[in-house]
Amino acid sequence: MSQAPIKLIANNKKARHDYFIEDTYEAGVVLHGTEVKSLRMGKCSIKESFIRIEKGEVIIYGMHISPYEKGNIFNKDPMRPKKLMLHRHEINKIEGKLGEQGMTLVPLQVYFKGSLVKVEVGLAKGKKLYDKRADIAKKDQQREAAKDFKIRNLR
Repeated sequence: MSQAPIKLIANNKKARHDYFIEDTYEAGVVLHGTEVKSLRMGKCSIKESFIRIEKGEVIIYGMHISPYEKGNIFNKDPMRPKKLMLHRHEINKIEGKLGEQGMTLVPLQVYFKGSLVKVEVGLAKGKKLYDKRADIAKKDQQREAAKDFKIRNLR
């Protein structure tokens, strides 16, 4: 079976900086008409978005899909809450994990998988300030090492 091509629409880099990602899930998004056309043009932002489970349904808030230019009256509110589609056993598993201290759901990226819009949802635990500093120091160290390696190989 061939894998459907994946085209990235939006990425949430800040989520990986602010949280330890424990587990990831792929969820479909319930969209209306012109929202898909807007997503095809890459007009989406998940920087300020968050996910909640309400009455057994997974809902993403703050996911901004810009109105489609040629959509006129058919455009929906760009900030409206959108339902995410996950299997019942996944939702139950996530709800169990969210009961633990400091766990939350964050959107990591939005992408097309074939013709379907998917959101990668991360089950995450918040980082403390010293964890963030350690990550930054580690990245700087890797950058320096790569730079030294490149300079050494040029000579």
